[in-house]
Amino acid sequence: MAEHNDLGKLGEDLATAYLEENGYKILDRNYVFQKAEIDIIAQKDSIVAIIEVKTRSNLDFGSPEEFVKQKKIQLLIKAVNAYINDREKDFAEDFEVRFDIIAIHLTSETTAIEHLTDAFYHF
Repeated sequence: MAEHNDLGKLGEDLATAYLEENGYKILDRNYVFQKAEIDIIAQKDSIVAIIEVKTRSNLDFGSPEEFVKQKKIQLLIKAVNAYINDREKDFAEDFEVRFDIIAIHLTSETTAIEHLTDAFYHF
């Protein structure tokens, strides 16, 4: 596996642990629909969080969340619509979908995790 893939997997593992520690139930990881992949789908109370994880080992080219572009957002929206349509019976009657980004900056000395809730909107 390429080094950037290893970093991405580690970031997703760290994000999953962070979410579980903060009361989220992980519903799915790496859900694929057509050309889109949702890194993590988690639920806390009546919120279904669609989470894009961005992990970087340095910030020379920008913060992790700056790498979530409009095309990615459009693909995520398609994927989440498919996911919910397939599993709507599994959710509470009233639930809200929220798009989050978990930005992780890893260095050999530190790990910084930032959870950006409502990072972008369905439009």
